[in-house]
Amino acid sequence: MSLQELAVSLQELVPTYLKSAVTNLINIMSVAILTRIFIAAAAVFGGLSVAGGAFASHALKNQLTDRALAIFETGARYQMYHALALLLVALLLSRAEQSQGFFAASGWAFIAGTIIFSGSLYALSLTDIKWLGAITPLGGVAYILGWLSLAVAAWSFK
Repeated sequence: MSLQELAVSLQELVPTYLKSAVTNLINIMSVAILTRIFIAAAAVFGGLSVAGGAFASHALKNQLTDRALAIFETGARYQMYHALALLLVALLLSRAEQSQGFFAASGWAFIAGTIIFSGSLYALSLTDIKWLGAITPLGGVAYILGWLSLAVAAWSFK
């Protein structure tokens, strides 16, 4: 099976209603607006990741346990990874003639994943409220959906 055939197969797996919902989202929000939103969110997430990492390594180092500090740093690291991924999505979205819906879905999933995954890790490390750890996997699922959407979009990128 060629890569092109695999891409077509992957796109056929996506339910028609989901494709139309994503297409409607793109029609409502222009590509230019989505690109600006994604770039701005990436910049904010990236800046906050650097600030959070610096804050953790200096101000929180003596305030948190080693475990809590490691949890906080994991949140900051994944936030930076996905800030950079969101920049890539914005660039690809601005250049895409097709698959704009999948690029948009990827960007929104990265935003949701960052808020849920990293946000819950920050809250968990600072408050030690254990049930917050149960929320974190939902952010991980959003990240995974974002990467899968990006992969589907990439196969039909023109």
